[in-house]
Amino acid sequence: MSRRLSALGVVPARLASTRLPRKVLRDIAGKPLVVHVWEAARRSPDLAEVLVATDADEVVQACARHGVPALLTSADHPSGTDRVWEVAQSRAADVYVNVQGDEPCVTPGHIARLLAPFRERADTQVATLKIRLRPEEADNPAVNKVVCATDGRALYFSKYPVPYDRDGRGVPRFKHVGLYAYTRAALEAFHRLPPSPLEQTERLEQLRFLEHGIPIVVVETDEPTIGVDTEADLRAAEARLATRRS
Repeated sequence: MSRRLSALGVVPARLASTRLPRKVLRDIAGKPLVVHVWEAARRSPDLAEVLVATDADEVVQACARHGVPALLTSADHPSGTDRVWEVAQSRAADVYVNVQGDEPCVTPGHIARLLAPFRERADTQVATLKIRLRPEEADNPAVNKVVCATDGRALYFSKYPVPYDRDGRGVPRFKHVGLYAYTRAALEAFHRLPPSPLEQTERLEQLRFLEHGIPIVVVETDEPTIGVDTEADLRAAEARLATRRS
């Protein structure tokens, strides 16, 4: 039986990005990238509210110029999940949806799939998305992969092309789509726990949940996204958004 949920959308937007400096403020068609992300998330009827959580006054001011609500959060947070945790300290919701500040192509369909496990099973703590991995993405360490159990729970996340296809059977592989939803309790656990060994090895924060026995439900989507990490990604996102506007 599906249950009603209050869901708050949070767009973590750290200004000091490494691979593409200041990417959340990069211009696409006259607006900063983070504003496009907020606008995309705001189209979801499943989110009661969407706000930006950032570590920089400059981002708050840029958002204000476009009518986007933004909160200044601690500059000491090492991850977007920690930034969502801070928002959860003052904003009540059943579920908190992390729409990363470099995902301008998120759709209402993504959000609906992400929230479905919480509506269907009261014991869901964390959910995320996956999509079929294209062959050309397999060896790219910038593309995160996920392996799941038969019940949809995540077994492992990696930058390596897992699972290893020893006998060349053509095993399907999945790309991890970096959108998350969490309960308040899961956020509290993540923030309280120290970084885990696998998390530090792979540099993937979601492994902290798995290493400490907190299951992640992974739902498949057929809607591709463009996570902006490079200049080429920025141009690709710009082209995708232009197509949507036309």
